[in-house]
Amino acid sequence: MELILLPLIFSVLAFVIPAAYTRLFGLVATGLTLLVSLFHLLGFHATHPEQLDLGLKIGTFQLDGLSILMLLLTNAIVFLILLANYARSISGEKLFTAMTLLMQFGLVGVFTTNDLIGFYIFWELTLIPIFFILYWYGNFDNKRSLMQFFLYTLFGSLAMLVSVVAIFLLTKESNWEALVSADLSSIGSASIWLMGGFLLAFAVKIPLFPFHTWQAETYTKAPVAGTMLLSALMLKMALFGMLKWMIPLFDGMALDFWRWPVVVLGCIGIVYGALIALKQNDLKTLFAYASLSHLGLIAAALMIGSTFIYSSVMLQVVNHSIVALGLFLAAGIIEQRLGHRNLDQLGGIAKVAPRFGFWFAVLTFVGLSVPFTAGFIGEFVLIKSLFDVHNLTGVIAASTLVLGAVYMLRAYQNSMFGPSTVTSFQDLHWNELLVFAILGIAAIYFGLSPKCILDFVSPTFDHMQQLMNSSANAAL
Repeated sequence: MELILLPLIFSVLAFVIPAAYTRLFGLVATGLTLLVSLFHLLGFHATHPEQLDLGLKIGTFQLDGLSILMLLLTNAIVFLILLANYARSISGEKLFTAMTLLMQFGLVGVFTTNDLIGFYIFWELTLIPIFFILYWYGNFDNKRSLMQFFLYTLFGSLAMLVSVVAIFLLTKESNWEALVSADLSSIGSASIWLMGGFLLAFAVKIPLFPFHTWQAETYTKAPVAGTMLLSALMLKMALFGMLKWMIPLFDGMALDFWRWPVVVLGCIGIVYGALIALKQNDLKTLFAYASLSHLGLIAAALMIGSTFIYSSVMLQVVNHSIVALGLFLAAGIIEQRLGHRNLDQLGGIAKVAPRFGFWFAVLTFVGLSVPFTAGFIGEFVLIKSLFDVHNLTGVIAASTLVLGAVYMLRAYQNSMFGPSTVTSFQDLHWNELLVFAILGIAAIYFGLSPKCILDFVSPTFDHMQQLMNSSANAAL
């Protein structure tokens, strides 16, 4: 129970503690939440899901391999975001700390609830704190892009709400296992429309081409902590929702109908995001389009479907969070020190800030998915899965490796070793150095030992596949 309620309790406390202690309180609160989740991990067995009882009539909670991985990722990333921004003024703001903890509560609810209605409630809850963080602390001149982000997300959520209500009326069930066993394909073509409601909500949040138009400007104008929350955590809700809810519930006619449209849109996003990133001069915008490209690969491969691919998707989800957090931190450091992020005005930073130059290089190579990093295994499996389905999709998916190398090395070369336009640059603070080190070590550890994630989540996907197969057999 404390796993779910601690972020909410800390969020309320953030409003009442003295302002002078807000910075330290946020770090301690997220650190304690992370320690509690690690304590639960010690006695957890992936083959024996743990039920969490909050005494609610609506909404049940469960820890299986998938949910506890996302829970740990959420708590670790939120802690690292507050640690990375510890020396910035935003971390001393009560409203920012309270909203970040409230968002953490919503994310934990999304990843642990075993009830469809509960999933939708927590899904909507996460939009409120991130909107206020962007509104209060972002650099949105006319708020147009901020409203675009809000309306896009709200419209997608309303489409999912229609599907949730329809499913409940049809089945009178909201529990995950009961819904997977209900065989929604038996309602015929109506299941295609119901899945479309979920797919629209997830496509906006990922974002999947062409529902990405809110992303780049929102990422660019948001405070660096807000961009980290969006890229490293919030979009992962959609990938989780596809894996946990959409795919098992709509296995059959609906999934077969939407499979190739999503694969095609994902492949378009891979190339489109990479090509736009090649032309960007703003470092933050470049990383935003790079994220779009890599997420297109994950979304496309996820629709192919097998327990091993699903496990590899989760490895890539963890890797993407590591890379996104590290790269946007690097962009934020450059902006904080120099007042801008323009590549054509950067150069020679590594000469005056060697520690920053080294760790930026480490995260750049992690982003390139070089061998011995988590991204290497994840991207290899996902690209191979698309090759197995169709050679052309595999070739398109593999282009992310080539194009990614071009824009990532360009970003690093121009900022760190270009013409020496930067003569003074404060090197990493202790907290920034610590975050970079944790991210780099984690990426290499998961690259050398990917089975710690693959084997951890595979029992959940095996159980999900068994339910899907039994539902299909019952329909026959």
